Amino acid sequence: MTPTQFAFSSAFLLGLMGLAFHRTHLLSALLCLEGMMLSLFIALSLWALQLGAVGYSAAPMLLLAFSACEAGAGLALLVATARTHGTDRLQSLNLLQC
Repeated sequence: MTPTQFAFSSAFLLGLMGLAFHRTHLLSALLCLEGMMLSLFIALSLWALQLGAVGYSAAPMLLLAFSACEAGAGLALLVATARTHGTDRLQSLNLLQC
């Protein structure tokens, strides 16, 4: 494993561990998801550059577009929960209550 692959793998795993173990606020969970998507985007871009194939060059842009949509939806949910519940703490949210 090259140092570049190790760096992006560890960045993805740090985001995953932050998402799994540090779930106090919705904003911190969204930031961990964004960190994971960013590390996937950079790794996929470098993989397409190393292969030198033109066919794989559209995949990182598609991933980046989905990441932007995910960020927009996450921020909309953050604003909606902050308005209805008054906080973004995940322990105060009850998913069974409408």
